[in-house]
Amino acid sequence: MRMSSFSSSSRALLALSLLLPALAWAGPDLGVAQKQPLNWHAIGMFFVFVLMTLGITYWAAGRSKSASDFYTAGGGITGKQNGLAIAGDFMSAATLLGLTAMIYGDGVDGYIYMVAFFVGWPIILFLMAERLRNLGKFTFADITAYRLRQGPVRTMAAVSSLTVVCFYLVAQMVGAGQLIKLLFGLDYNVALVVVGALMLVYVIFGGMVATTWVQIIKACMLLAGGTAIMLLAFSQFGFSFQTLTTKAMEVHKLGQNMLSPGKLLADPVTAISMGLGLMFGIAGLPHILMRFFTVTNAQEARKSVFYASGIIAFFFNVIAIMGLCAIVLVGTNPEFFEGGQVGGKLVGGGNMVALHLAKAAGGNLLLGFLSAVAFATILAVVAGLALAGASAISHDLYARVIMKGQASEEKEIRVSKIATLCLGVVAVLLGMAFEKMNVAFMVALAFGVASCANFPVLLMSMYWKGLTTRGALVGGYTGLISSVLFVLFSKSVWVDVLGNPAPLFPYTQPALFAMPLAFLAIYVFSKLDTSAEAQAERAAFDDQYVRAQTGVGAASAAAH
Repeated sequence: MRMSSFSSSSRALLALSLLLPALAWAGPDLGVAQKQPLNWHAIGMFFVFVLMTLGITYWAAGRSKSASDFYTAGGGITGKQNGLAIAGDFMSAATLLGLTAMIYGDGVDGYIYMVAFFVGWPIILFLMAERLRNLGKFTFADITAYRLRQGPVRTMAAVSSLTVVCFYLVAQMVGAGQLIKLLFGLDYNVALVVVGALMLVYVIFGGMVATTWVQIIKACMLLAGGTAIMLLAFSQFGFSFQTLTTKAMEVHKLGQNMLSPGKLLADPVTAISMGLGLMFGIAGLPHILMRFFTVTNAQEARKSVFYASGIIAFFFNVIAIMGLCAIVLVGTNPEFFEGGQVGGKLVGGGNMVALHLAKAAGGNLLLGFLSAVAFATILAVVAGLALAGASAISHDLYARVIMKGQASEEKEIRVSKIATLCLGVVAVLLGMAFEKMNVAFMVALAFGVASCANFPVLLMSMYWKGLTTRGALVGGYTGLISSVLFVLFSKSVWVDVLGNPAPLFPYTQPALFAMPLAFLAIYVFSKLDTSAEAQAERAAFDDQYVRAQTGVGAASAAAH
């Protein structure tokens, strides 16, 4: 069977990694960003990165000959490589810019956010990584539908995955346009088209192979740039953390309270709900879960999380020190404030703190490098999201639901490429439509849906023998719909976006309320299902359990 070289490249972009999620902080300031003068250092370095990654895509196209190559790089990525790629997917420009700005403005609260993001990784390591690799093939729906009815369960998983991907993708595109307007002086719409076009090239032509290596290169660039800035800035305090924090407290608006929890814990319910959403949302993000199918075996899957966790933990601490250094080096320098008034509005907006620190520590050259890294990060995240969305459409909906497993690999990959193209066009158009909107609620919705719809069904399918198709469907849709409604009725959307006088739901984070509803619905409706089909599904758990623990028959299980 001959696959066109016009093959797979996706996942190279997780998240503005964010994660995913730091766009929740980057969103408001990015929405009012003003176009800046052209940064020629940044543009030059960015073109070097683009040429390098296009070369990788050309090389990867020749290696993408099958569906396995397109979706999972043929399962040939090592644990170390995959760990670096996962970290690259997770550590985004919004993480770098947003979290640095949070620590600069709110002190230790920014570090509490980082801890909430980080706690999800041990959950993935101990509960999910090994079983994902042993049971799955291309998407996490392979696991949820392993012993349940294929059609409805895969449809439900695909709908929730596409919901997460679309909201996350729109948030990244809006952030991308605003960041590029800030860093490169390009028009917003031009920036969106550039990001969308490069994303399509990586995913359509290079598949997972290209996406993985783009993420690895981006992670190395981000680690190198962040570490260099941190060391240069920290050296001005004699590498003494005590000296740094003492001087930071002397000039910060919060004084000694800078090192005490502040706004984040003012409302404990929201804080707990946010923590749950970030923790378990990571374990339900389709583009993160997809990375575990790219390694050779379960041992390499565990190594992936181990390496990714170490890299991310290191980078978070780099950001923490950068934020503290910025309080002194940026916060007391009139050069970085509009009108030269210290304490006023930062040039370019609040999310430019990390860039200003780069200039203060290493001049225009380091500023240009970090700017190029921020753009490269955006490309990597968007690519990973696009690949995850395309796989849900082509593998789960088209190949398994519509064609009932009878589609050829050629047709499945063709559908995946068409889906990628459509997702790219939709992402660009929605990015243009939502230019002026605060994207924080989109990120909250993406994590809320992931933690309330994907995670409960995935966890129960791997660990609970009593799960039935009816329970999975009711629980999955309950988590999906309730999390969307809770966010819709919260202040973030109901008041700030739709202009109503008061929210119908008093909290901004849905996980504390929607996730228990999903688990409860799964349990109750599975217990109430006494049909013969449900009995057969429960009996099939033993076979699934052996495969999950040992990996024996994993390939045939994935094709089941």
